[in-house]
Amino acid sequence: MQTELLLGVDGGGTRCRARLAEPSGAILGEGSAGPANIRFGLDQSFAAVLDASVQCLSQAGLSYSDLERTVACLALAGATEPTDLAKARARALPFRKVSITTDARAACVGAHGGRDGSIIIVGTGSVGWASVRGRHHRVGGWGFPISDEGSGAWLGCEAVRRLLWAHDGRIAWTGLLTALFAEFEADPHAVVRWVTHARPVDFGKFAPLIVEHASHDDPIACELMTGAAQHIDALAARLVGAGTRRLAIVGGLAPYIECWLAGATRARLVAPEGDALSGALQLAQAEASSMLELPGAGALSPGAPEEEEAAQSRTRPLDEEP
Repeated sequence: MQTELLLGVDGGGTRCRARLAEPSGAILGEGSAGPANIRFGLDQSFAAVLDASVQCLSQAGLSYSDLERTVACLALAGATEPTDLAKARARALPFRKVSITTDARAACVGAHGGRDGSIIIVGTGSVGWASVRGRHHRVGGWGFPISDEGSGAWLGCEAVRRLLWAHDGRIAWTGLLTALFAEFEADPHAVVRWVTHARPVDFGKFAPLIVEHASHDDPIACELMTGAAQHIDALAARLVGAGTRRLAIVGGLAPYIECWLAGATRARLVAPEGDALSGALQLAQAEASSMLELPGAGALSPGAPEEEEAAQSRTRPLDEEP
């Protein structure tokens, strides 16, 4: 058996990123594909994972067969839901060994170098995650539209809602709402038809428009950014209550939401050391190391490691005692 390769995958609601490395940490290749939230279908998610993985191999001058010597950590959005997670772990994948965890856990590992700390992901969705003394705590992130407040999808949905309010004459038009209405050719029925089939990533595409108009003091855009920040503040307060002192805000909207956060939240913020992709690679490295410590490790078959199962069993929402 040739030397194992390490693969870290960060599969979010908008895109899936992968990074291939040697055990020494030397990066061999990177790749990017479409959404990989397992809540919206394992076929789509794993197709994105494999697409991004093959790109990594291509950059490294390797072939698909090299996945057979790859230890992978797939950090995927939606992987906290037990039924979806069980189905994902039962799926046959071409890696030598694979562990599947949530993108929030990998983001926390990456942000704090594996040390205790907490993160809030503010991207297409939103979720808070803390690692404190060997326990993992999750707050929020139950999935759009019932949860994920303060996220790009939430912002987009609230903006579309206000667009229809303006059309009804219930609130005044603003530059943001006029620009958003133009996306639907000024047809409210087109809005309703679109919403019927829209996914979180579709709503999230309006977030940059909202951020842009907020920077020019559009009243509705400012209202939405303020509301989003209040939701993120609430997640932060719950994470702090779990006993964490270090908080990092990560995700595509992170640079734009920070200035809207309360002073108490900003006072806790630290710059992330890495991202979910680097965290996934750290977890893959830990998995590869544990394989070397086990008798007969070369014969291990794909599946979730005992350490990962234990970590999942210790993951709980913050409304329960740790």
